[in-house]
Amino acid sequence: MKLKLDENGHVVVQEGKPVYVHDDGKEVAFDVAGTVATITRLNGEAKSHRERAEAAEQSLKAFEGISDPSAAIKALGIVQNLDAKKLVDAGEVEKVKAEAIKAVEDKYAPIVAERDQLQASLVAEMVGGNFARSKFIAEQLAIPADLAQARFGDAFKVENGAVVAYDKSGNKLYSRSNPGELAGFDEAFQILIDQYPYRDQILKSSGATGGGASGGSGGGAGSKSLSRAAFEAMPSGQQMAHIKAGGSVTD
Repeated sequence: MKLKLDENGHVVVQEGKPVYVHDDGKEVAFDVAGTVATITRLNGEAKSHRERAEAAEQSLKAFEGISDPSAAIKALGIVQNLDAKKLVDAGEVEKVKAEAIKAVEDKYAPIVAERDQLQASLVAEMVGGNFARSKFIAEQLAIPADLAQARFGDAFKVENGAVVAYDKSGNKLYSRSNPGELAGFDEAFQILIDQYPYRDQILKSSGATGGGASGGSGGGAGSKSLSRAAFEAMPSGQQMAHIKAGGSVTD
């Protein structure tokens, strides 16, 4: 990154933050205070991870010399059965335990299924809500939010109650303006669009204005109209060609 300078050689400042220019030409106001706070937090987390690792390593020293952990665990189970003065074969005890566990699992299986369904609904609502409310999608894309979600929705997940974006390599997308912090929805979505090979076909032209960006030669009365079901049944390449040609999609 390079500092952006004005014609007098002075650093350009935006909302009290120095502006940097990335190698790809994008300009970002760099939050120095936020970056320092993030570095401090990450250092604290690293120290906590190191201390936990050292504690775990110390605990494992008690098991030095055991070459077969599974055999040791089985032996401990047999000893526990004997210590409890259970005059039952150790294998029968394990069978009873397995049956008891299965009974509990069967009892709560419907509750677990309902929980998973509610979790899926929550994810759909959080991710879908971000697509529906996105200012970037409304102002910059030539396709509606639901089609954008159909193509890019898999890149977003809900983790710890927040929507997190991933690139096609499975890496989390981080903010350029707040280094060390995860990118917000619109910033992450813009990064995904920048990496999309057909982005020029789904972005509005520079001359488009307003949220609908209709008018001109692209969306007039002579444009071909398809039902949403017909549009979604088309291959993605034909969908893009239809949109680029000024076609419309109706519910």
